[in-house]
Amino acid sequence: MRHRCTMYKPVLTKNKSGGFDTAWLDIGKLWAEIVLPTGRVSPVAEQLKAVVTAEIRVRPRKDVVAGNRLVEMVGGHAIATYLIEAALPNNERDMLRLLCSNVPNP
Repeated sequence: MRHRCTMYKPVLTKNKSGGFDTAWLDIGKLWAEIVLPTGRVSPVAEQLKAVVTAEIRVRPRKDVVAGNRLVEMVGGHAIATYLIEAALPNNERDMLRLLCSNVPNP
């Protein structure tokens, strides 16, 4: 566990037009191990979009759920933001494997 990360959860906030915007609420800092980064190019709306996926390992927490974001921090600056697609416990239940995709930094 050598990567310092901050986790965020989505919160809907009302906007001026009566709809909702998604804001990201800081729910805590944690140590993680980011491994196996892979990349691919996928067609989205007739454009090619690069998608980077990673497996992130963290200790189990109740607030680590799909839909949350993990932001890797170095020296107080965000260097990568990942969207948690799935949180899978290992056989011993002492570690969570997070399958993630990259998103733009918030």
